[in-house]
Amino acid sequence: QVQLVESGGGLVPAGGSLSLSCAVSGRTFSTDTMGWFRQAPGTEREFVARISRTGAITVYADSVKGRFPISRDNAKNTVYLQMNSLKPEDTAVYYCAAANRYPSRNEPREFDYWGQGTQVTVSS
Repeated sequence: QVQLVESGGGLVPAGGSLSLSCAVSGRTFSTDTMGWFRQAPGTEREFVARISRTGAITVYADSVKGRFPISRDNAKNTVYLQMNSLKPEDTAVYYCAAANRYPSRNEPREFDYWGQGTQVTVSS
């Protein structure tokens, strides 16, 4: 059974930082491209960042580029999202996702497995 479990969300003031983690089980983690998405109330789920199997390639949404580095530790089957310089508009439920093939687009449909999400709230 594949499981992706996010942790690290919470409430933080604008300008603060949070670190999200996603632990994966039930799959060969090192063969998956991993991604982070987010969804605010009343909006569609949007791409945040993704990282290739080895970590050599990272891709970011323009809105988070330079603020949210993504990383992974294949020995721990875990992917991370370090969220810095947070803004109120970053408030959303954050989801990690796994793709068993290299995504051709940064869209949810390119990813096969999803976590349950973790709430991030940034106060102004």
